[in-house]
Amino acid sequence: MNKARVAAMPAGLPVRLLFAAAAILLALLSLPQAGHAQGIVRGAQEGSYEGNRIAGPVGGAVGGVVGAGVGGAVGAVEGVLGIPHRHYRHRCRGYYDGYHHFHCYR
Repeated sequence: MNKARVAAMPAGLPVRLLFAAAAILLALLSLPQAGHAQGIVRGAQEGSYEGNRIAGPVGGAVGGVVGAGVGGAVGAVEGVLGIPHRHYRHRCRGYYDGYHHFHCYR
């Protein structure tokens, strides 16, 4: 009579340690995602605004969905590659006052 032998791992500490390490790793990997989520919200807002302006309510709904997808993708790529977000630049020559407000010379 042949009895099949089954190799079993001890069900104590190593398995719990493996699950704990996996949970900590996933938690650490998900931390940067909170920063990338801002691209989704802003993309949805801008897409909805432009779609509504061009094609009415249906365009607003479609623009919001497409903008959320594109905004999230762009935010994730910029965050992973470390590309800084481009800020608005003034279209005139000027100066900043003591309150950090920009004033044009003309």
